[in-house]
Amino acid sequence: MIGIDEAGRGAWAGSFIAAGVRFRTYPQSIVKKLADSKALTSYKRQVLADKLLNFSEIDIAYAEIKAIHIDQYGLTWAQIQAMKRVARQLKPSLKEEIIVDGSINYLKSDYPSARAIVKADQIYPSVMAASILAKVKRDQSMVNLAQIYPNYGFDRHKGYGTLFHREALKNFGALKKIHRFSYKPIAKLTKF
Repeated sequence: MIGIDEAGRGAWAGSFIAAGVRFRTYPQSIVKKLADSKALTSYKRQVLADKLLNFSEIDIAYAEIKAIHIDQYGLTWAQIQAMKRVARQLKPSLKEEIIVDGSINYLKSDYPSARAIVKADQIYPSVMAASILAKVKRDQSMVNLAQIYPNYGFDRHKGYGTLFHREALKNFGALKKIHRFSYKPIAKLTKF
């Protein structure tokens, strides 16, 4: 079974990242510690991500959609593209089950065995692992952006609409190719 989840859908800045995971064998010592990434501290997410990345019996795939492409084609397009790219990398057989976290199955036209399940990241270990890996990868990309653009505090809020982020936008404006100008809060705060 392949599990797919994403990180960054509601962020005002940064990329949208999807991850997919297939366990070839289940590592019980890791699986029993897995959970939805939102239920874990950043430290626990990082520890689990490191364990997953070092486990030899796992297939992992990522897809990243930049903010500029989200603005150009829309968030739904970004979700579809990211999930399809992840699935293609994992090369599922026609009968292999694919579980996508959420209410919309963006893969059904290409993968008949794909299903969308709300809160799958709380039920299926492969989806939990994908949730953790997507979140850790996206958080690291935001920490990297914080080093380039220290005034924005991306390492603190990871691109989401916090008060600090709003203030930074008011004081310094939005960053081309980093902020999502198609999002209403960015358009309103930057008067675009």
